[in-house]
This record gives sequence, C-alpha cells and structure tokens, in this order.
Amino acid sequence: MLEIINDLMRKKDFCVLATVGDGRPHCSLMGFAADDDRRRIYMATLADTQKWRNLSSNPQASLLIDSRDEAGDRAAAAALTVSGRHEPLSASEAPAVLDRLRARLPHLAAFLSLPALEIINIRVKSLLLLQGPTDAYYHEVRNGGEASGKTVTSSPKNTVKKTLDDGGVSA
Repeated sequence: MLEIINDLMRKKDFCVLATVGDGRPHCSLMGFAADDDRRRIYMATLADTQKWRNLSSNPQASLLIDSRDEAGDRAAAAALTVSGRHEPLSASEAPAVLDRLRARLPHLAAFLSLPALEIINIRVKSLLLLQGPTDAYYHEVRNGGEASGKTVTSSPKNTVKKTLDDGGVSA
C-alpha cells in the first residue's frame, strides 16, 4: 500500500487543500511538492488569501490527492487523504523549498516569483488511502521514533492501520 501512496505523491502535482477558519471549512485546488521522504508537503499562496489566514489561526489541514483522472472505471480510483499541520519554514529553509516548488510546478513560475508569496509547509501526520469504494489503508506517521513501523491493527471495515517512525513514508 505504501507503494501506491508514494506513487500518487510522486506522479500527481495538484491536490485539494482543506483548512478551517472561523469554524467554516475552506477548500482550494493547489499545486504541491513533497520532500524526499514525503513527510512534508509544500504549497504556495499569497498572504491575503483565506487559506493562509486559516492556516495562520488553525494550522490543522487536510489534503486530497487522487487518481480519478487516470481511472477508466471511477470505482477503481485511488484517493489519498493526507492529514497534517502547517509549520512555518525558517528563513534558511524557504529558498530550497521554493526551488523545489519551481522545479515541480514550472507552469506556476510567474506566480512563484511574486513578492507576497507565502509557503505552506504541511508536516504529514497520517495518510488514508482509499482504493475503490471499500478498501482503505490507514498509515500514521509518528515523529520521535515511538512507532515500530509494523501493522498494528486491522478493522472490520477493510482498513489496515500502520505506523512508521522517523524513517519516512516507505515500504
């Protein structure tokens, strides 16, 4: 299952970002890039957007990355829900992340050069992969090495739960 998750995150360069502000959800179609171990997902926005205001007041976020554009049969589409938390980048991290975004999203080169640009940095906390309408795989990403990296539970709803330590998202 982690191979499918990694494949979606490698092949796709857009997602739907969900944030919450003032008790109301807000969704945005976004271009994204992930770091090499897919523990952080980067996006860019302008400082005066609803999504940025939401993340500034409530850093919890969710993203949807899916394969519906590839699936001949929509019932066979894969959908990956990424849950995480926005963490501001340091001034020293920002240039490399911006370079990563420019390399992954060359069609957004002009946008990524705007002076009022803010970088969204989502630290991944969990992944939920749905394959078709019934098969689900849950993967919790933990920091600090508390997790063993093995399957810890299986539910009657066809969900497999897995946790990983700081080693990234890998099979």
